[in-house]
Amino acid sequence: MDIHVILDFWAFFIAILLLTMTPGLDTALVIRNTTRGGWKDGITCSLGICCGLFVHATMSAIGLSVFLVSSAELFTVIKTIGAAYLIWLGIQSIKSTFSKRRNTVEVTNKIKEKKASLTLSFKEGFLSNILNPKTAVFYLALLPQFINPEYNAFAQSLLMASVHFIIAMFWQGGIALLVEKAQVLMSSEKMTHRIERITGSVLILLGVNLLVSK
Repeated sequence: MDIHVILDFWAFFIAILLLTMTPGLDTALVIRNTTRGGWKDGITCSLGICCGLFVHATMSAIGLSVFLVSSAELFTVIKTIGAAYLIWLGIQSIKSTFSKRRNTVEVTNKIKEKKASLTLSFKEGFLSNILNPKTAVFYLALLPQFINPEYNAFAQSLLMASVHFIIAMFWQGGIALLVEKAQVLMSSEKMTHRIERITGSVLILLGVNLLVSK
């Protein structure tokens, strides 16, 4: 399906671009994972976040987001789970900076740890996105405005999510590479731990904000 079937495509594009470039949870999570494991972890985390967009697009297309918005209890449950997850990620990030240095046995298992790290980064990005009810509500409010009634609504929703996917991957991937470069320039364990603590604190604050927001 061609992007031109979307009503006022460029207005949609600008809205998604501004949303993506606005610092928030996704940015903090990508920075945190890049600091923890390098640019590959950051981009893998971004991939998880962006894959979650298709879940929200599907929910919006089939009306599940409407149910989420109309049910205060369900919205609160999902919001609480999402907030608790963010707070847990933040605590884990800060906690990791106080752990002891790797011993020789741990260094020999570096490849296995890296694979596990990439899988974890994807899961963290994906879960943080789908457990964020604000993203679901945003998609519900935004996507229908650009749906062309002459074409399949579900296909258009996935197409718009694909556009968002590409924009977000480029933006967040760029952030991951910049953070990696910054780490090389300021290559010290102390600086790395400081960045992890800052991003961990931001994740906790975002989780608390999500928890108390109405």
